[in-house]
Amino acid sequence: MAFILSAFYFFYFSIVGVYIIFMPKVLQMLGYAPSEIGILFAASPLVRFILPFLFIRYIQLTPKLFSYALFLTFISSLLFYFTLENFYLLLITNILLGIGMSLSIPYVESFALTHMPKERYGKVRLFGSIGFILVALVLVNYLNNPLNAISFLIAATFFTLIFGLFIFKLENKIISTSKEMEKSFKLLLHWPLWVSLFLMQVGFGGFYNFFTIYASSHAIGLQDFNISAMDMTIYLWSFGVICEVIMLYFQAPLLKNNLLKILQFSIAITVIRWLMLAFFPENIILLFISQSIHAFSFALYHSAAIMYLHSLYTNKKLSQQFFAGMAYGLGGFIGASISGFIYEFSPQGLYIITALITFMSFVFLSLERKKVSKG
Repeated sequence: MAFILSAFYFFYFSIVGVYIIFMPKVLQMLGYAPSEIGILFAASPLVRFILPFLFIRYIQLTPKLFSYALFLTFISSLLFYFTLENFYLLLITNILLGIGMSLSIPYVESFALTHMPKERYGKVRLFGSIGFILVALVLVNYLNNPLNAISFLIAATFFTLIFGLFIFKLENKIISTSKEMEKSFKLLLHWPLWVSLFLMQVGFGGFYNFFTIYASSHAIGLQDFNISAMDMTIYLWSFGVICEVIMLYFQAPLLKNNLLKILQFSIAITVIRWLMLAFFPENIILLFISQSIHAFSFALYHSAAIMYLHSLYTNKKLSQQFFAGMAYGLGGFIGASISGFIYEFSPQGLYIITALITFMSFVFLSLERKKVSKG
């Protein structure tokens, strides 16, 4: 089971690596404006937000639906070949990819947390980070042709499909005693938590969609060592993911503590991270320090969040769907939508605003802690 889950995470987050790191640059190379890039990358998160509401009453995330989502992800990746230079067709393709991926990962996260020891989750999930970093290091050498990025995307979705189908077979063999069929899902009962999760990912919108463009535009290469600005940007991405992998491997003892406190700390240090990007974009050392914070602002934060939700709700799959929907979905949609327009006005101002938004996430999580402490 651990091998199959590790392989799935590896290839799934290879898709994410191609999509986040390289697709904005590919679209820029093809002549898309920053605002258009923002709209295109807002489509997939918007789908992630809408879909979970259908699952409260009308649909269930069954193994069969999971298999359909895997096939949709693969087919939509093929469509990129034919829609890359047409804004509206590319928008539809992004929506289809968003549907497939938004159904796949909550299913697998719930499966992993339900059927394996929680202390092993990080050691399995870290293979997703390895896939992310490897595709970054390899694809950067072939970015002279935009279609190369699409080829990598298709290959990653194909292997995600294969290992996802292995998980589908495993699920059918395991008799689950959880109450996944329970319809009650009280979203508003913990509304400060959901607002905090949402705002955290709004703050990430400027990072995911424009960090590659922002960092490479500040000419932070080392000419004496024949390292270009784009190469240095990839090294920054890679270093952040290396720190993420280290955290995922060693995080188990930390996650035995109060999960809300861990979330609060991770948010606070992320505010500092965005301010570093805003005020020191040409300082290579500080840029690497800011990337090291990814160990907390993504790895530790993500693990603490999904484990807290897993313990909070009886409907495990739906809680993970809403996390993907409210945070990575609606939060990603708003973040991607506004980041393009803000970036056109002020690239550095984008990261000041994301720092303020992330601070608001900290405030709302403080409200959740007070709410929980009062019972």
